[in-house]
Amino acid sequence: MDIEALFGLSGKVVLVTGASSGIGLHIANVYAQAGAKVALAARRRDRIERAVAELGQHGYSAVGVYLDVTDSASIASAFQAAESHFGAGIDVLYNNSGMIYQKPFLEQEETEIARLFDTNLKGAMLVAQEAARRMAMRGSGAIINIASTAGLRAGGMLSSYGASKAALIQLTRVMALELASKGIRVNAICPGNIETDMQESLKAFEQALIRRTPMKRFGKAEDLDGVSLLLASDAGRYMTGAAIPVDGGQALAWM
Repeated sequence: MDIEALFGLSGKVVLVTGASSGIGLHIANVYAQAGAKVALAARRRDRIERAVAELGQHGYSAVGVYLDVTDSASIASAFQAAESHFGAGIDVLYNNSGMIYQKPFLEQEETEIARLFDTNLKGAMLVAQEAARRMAMRGSGAIINIASTAGLRAGGMLSSYGASKAALIQLTRVMALELASKGIRVNAICPGNIETDMQESLKAFEQALIRRTPMKRFGKAEDLDGVSLLLASDAGRYMTGAAIPVDGGQALAWM
């Protein structure tokens, strides 16, 4: 058995949303190192251009595309730009764009709730639809939705965020059910507390969260490398509809 080929992505075209920073940027680099041609999609053009330039310096194939996940026209344009650049369809979507804020349930404002759901749920769904339509025409593809352990268990002051991620997990299951016949696998990764810019709002609670995590630490972006490669590659070819926690056991401890 060729393990490197099993987990490798040589010849694959991958689109990563939210690729200008954090988990998205890190995984875009991991996929490039695994042999994929990578489209880094985000709203912050300067950051993705810088990231693409750095990948190019290492000999990797990458392109930056502007993408606003709340705008269906922007989504279609991003996919078209990526496919035109590489001359091939998107094989893997890493559906990573998201946002978080913490506020007590009774203090959350309508505009904040709407913005979060537009990004975390509606945006993820619109991007997945665009990817799935294109993949279905070729009869193959993999979609990886980035959910959260907040969608698996309750956490204080995360009502909107947790609800959006729980809905994304359920969406993943329904997509997997409907798209299997079209050759498309759909799975979700549920990270716990990963050290990124997005987690800065949790700094005040860091020690309390670590105490409630069996492995007694926050995760790092590289802790997601293995599962991200598994679900994108042939190693995960018989997996669909899964929601995999990567959280140091946090979800177990909070059950």
